[in-house]
Amino acid sequence: MRRVRVLLALFLGAVALAGCTLVPTSSSPQRIQKVPFGLLGKTIPGTHNGRVRFITQPVFIVDVTGHLSPSSRIVPSPPVLASVLRQLIIGPTKTESFAGYTSALPKTLVILSASFRSGVGYVDLASTLTKLPRSQEVLAVGQLVLTAKDVGVTLGIQLKGIEITVAGVRQRLPLPNGHESNFVTPQDFQRLSNT
Repeated sequence: MRRVRVLLALFLGAVALAGCTLVPTSSSPQRIQKVPFGLLGKTIPGTHNGRVRFITQPVFIVDVTGHLSPSSRIVPSPPVLASVLRQLIIGPTKTESFAGYTSALPKTLVILSASFRSGVGYVDLASTLTKLPRSQEVLAVGQLVLTAKDVGVTLGIQLKGIEITVAGVRQRLPLPNGHESNFVTPQDFQRLSNT
């Protein structure tokens, strides 16, 4: 009987405390007069007038017809190849997915590095694309090379092509014509593009 009383007392105490709060409440929203730490400022807090500007950058995703179509993504300006390709891996937006757009790139794909040197894009991946079905692998490589071309255009770089490596090893990449190459160009995949 003593246990029941103790449990009942604890229960009643918990119910009484549940109605209490340390945060004062109000019946309507309140305007915050001063936002701390300069969070509403035009510059980055803690920097000397540091700013981040954004631009829209095309990335290529697979449309309903199985062709590669450009779609805009918002990235910091000037764009960096690695960050744009990471946006590409995220895949289509919900709206694009409802419209039938997809991506041939696996969402688990990890880009270790991606950069331009002397008009060539170098992309280092954590795993190969060879686990994909051949047609999907061709589209995935096309997505990478056409997106890299548009990033190059934004930066004023005439892209000659890209090389993809996995752990530093150059990969043989499939082409739409059935051949393979270590170096692929945007012209190789132009016939897959809807532009």
